[in-house]
Amino acid sequence: MRNPPATIRSGVTLRDYTTWRVGGPAEWFAEPGTEDELIALASWAVAEGLPFRCIGAGSNLLIADTGLTGVTLCNRRLQGSVVDPTEGWVEAEAGEPIPTLARRVAKAGLSGLEWSVGIPGTVGGAVVMNAGAQGGCTADWLHSARVLDPARPAEPFTLLASDLDFAYRHSRLQEEPLLVLAARFRLSAGQDPAVVSARTSANLQSRTSSQPYQQPSCGSVFRNPEPEKAGRLIEGLGLKGLRVGEAQVSPLHANFIVNLGGALASDIDRLIALVREQVLEAHHIALQPEVKRLGFEGGSRWDLP
Repeated sequence: MRNPPATIRSGVTLRDYTTWRVGGPAEWFAEPGTEDELIALASWAVAEGLPFRCIGAGSNLLIADTGLTGVTLCNRRLQGSVVDPTEGWVEAEAGEPIPTLARRVAKAGLSGLEWSVGIPGTVGGAVVMNAGAQGGCTADWLHSARVLDPARPAEPFTLLASDLDFAYRHSRLQEEPLLVLAARFRLSAGQDPAVVSARTSANLQSRTSSQPYQQPSCGSVFRNPEPEKAGRLIEGLGLKGLRVGEAQVSPLHANFIVNLGGALASDIDRLIALVREQVLEAHHIALQPEVKRLGFEGGSRWDLP
């Protein structure tokens, strides 16, 4: 291997970089502090013929106990935002925590991101997943995203929101190997900061009182099969509290799986499969996970007939 960048490390345990607190080691790992550094690391990986991927806050992510080959980049140090309170424009780097951005724009009198304050993810992840809650979602307010194509890492480019094929918890970025570097939002300007901040805080209180925020989880595990709600279907089958090893369907909210302290990724993987099987058998509904599964060999145990 030729001249690995000084910032890259080997054998870093990825459980420290996921909200479930599970996952094995990365063959190569780096946390770029700037966009230019990320581009340089991506260019090195391509030149070496190494597979690479980028993770953010590590929510909605299940990494295998055996870890990941190739290069794993974590963008959570790529933080920062620029807010124009007069026109409503907001530009944020991909690693900016979406709750941090929600609070900042609320204080600037900008409305639009109040729904996002309780989401355990980054701006980049919110764009990829079209994250949403409490009646709002990323697609409602996103103007554009600056992205990087791993095949041409030195040539970032911009995609408009209309280019991203947004749907419920979906964007084209889930199907194409493009990495989000930054996002630009157009929010509603001229609002009373006290009112927007109060609404933001109320949304957070609503979520923390009904969801298991004190235990490691990934956020919601399953997409809601509208008009049904995944949590209600799971709870209705008496599956709250169901365990595999140290992984448990949360007794507080059935669409959360929590790590009781010593869970393995394989425990969580199996528990997701069990929940899906039981909901399918009882309701003939195949719940679709929001979770991205990395490093697992062979076919997914989540596949259903």
